[in-house]
Formats: sequence, C-alpha cells, structure tokens
Amino acid sequence: MMPRILVIDDDAAIAELVAVNLEMAGYEVTQAEDGIKGQALAIQLLPDLIVLDLMLPRVDGFTVCQRLRRDDRTSDIPVLMLTALSQTQDKVEGFNSGADDYLTKPFELEEMLARVRALLRRTDRIPQAAKHSEILNYGPLTLVPERFEAVWYVNTVKLTHLEFELLHCLLQRHGQTVSPSEILKEVWGYDPDDDIETIRVHIRHLRTKMEPDPRHPRYIKTVYGAGYCLELPSNEQVAEESKSSA
Repeated sequence: MMPRILVIDDDAAIAELVAVNLEMAGYEVTQAEDGIKGQALAIQLLPDLIVLDLMLPRVDGFTVCQRLRRDDRTSDIPVLMLTALSQTQDKVEGFNSGADDYLTKPFELEEMLARVRALLRRTDRIPQAAKHSEILNYGPLTLVPERFEAVWYVNTVKLTHLEFELLHCLLQRHGQTVSPSEILKEVWGYDPDDDIETIRVHIRHLRTKMEPDPRHPRYIKTVYGAGYCLELPSNEQVAEESKSSA
C-alpha cells in the first residue's frame, strides 16, 4: 500500500508541484488549501505524513500543527513544514508547535523528497523503534522503544519520535560528546547543514522532561563548539542517592 501524504498549502502552483513530484516518487497525495480543511482531512484520512505550509488562510500552520499534536488521532503523524519564513525564530516556533522538520521555500525538490523519505523511515511509518528491539538502560534511564517512552528514575516519560531517537543517539554514546552533524545524520536522516536550531529546540524539549532545572542541565550537557553529551549517574550512584534521600 502506498504511503498517503496530505499537502496543506494555499499556493496552488507550489502545492501542485509538490503533489506531482510526490506522486511520481510513489506516494498517494491529497491536497487542502486552508488550515481548517487541512485539519479536517488529517483527522479523516490519518495520512502517513503531512506537508504543511505556515501562511495559510482561515487558520495558520502553527495553529494547525498544535491542534494536530493535541489530538490523539493525529498526534504521531510526522509533519514537514514548508514555508517562506526563514528566520530562526520562525523555525523555533515551528518546532515548538510540533513540527518534525522544516524546509524553507524555495527548496530543491530532491531535498524535499529526501526529507519525506527520512520522516517516513523514522516514524514508520517505518519505525526506527523496530531497529531498537532491545530495551536500553543506563543508571536511572530506560528506553522503551515499542512505546516511545523513557523510564526516568521512577517516572514514565512520553517522548515524541524525534525525542526518542535523539535520546537514543546520545545514550548510545553515553559520556561522549556527539557533534551536531552526527546527530542530524543519525536522527534526521539527511546530511547536515549550517543550521543546528533544529537540534537545540529538541534538546530543550528533552531537558524540560528530564532535568530538575532545565536552565542548568545536569544530564544533557552542551559542550560549546563541539555538540552534546549525556552524562547519567551509574546504578551505584542512583542507589546512593536513594539512601541519602530516604
């Protein structure tokens, strides 16, 4: 069965160009020209991926994405934002609203197709979780791939697909500094560019879920000029912490 992609864009020429190229690449495509219709079709069709413009009539793309993320029926559908807005703050707002990836107009069609393939491969809608059949554990952290969750000390933390993959990437290299280019290639599935705001936003999201004080992280550390490092206490240190707090 062909993966179904919903394209939500009010620019008819761009929407048709995107749709034709997706269909030529083997996808089934449905189009919507405004935010309200786009959200309704997303709930009705439950597509495998949504290509979402930001500057939409009736309801803007940021709001559509937020609504999709709050709805259990659509919360896990990957969203690729296509937009003419290229400022860093626009990208941050896009990721904060729940986008999985962000592509600025004008864009190369091959790059768009590469990102679509990467999103589908990662979320399976070919789930990366299938590659992580074991439960990964270090100290107070256990990853549960089949549910995209983490057990953090005694709490269960629900993660997005991207947060899970990012945390898995860092956990595989526990105690080591992982470069932004390495993270982009492994987690996002495409060659890195100069913009690492994508990583920063998702690191911030992880910190809000795991750090006692996200502004002063103890576990997910920034190594300035080099990347990020996950440093967790060992099982022995966790036991000592439990004794001292008892």
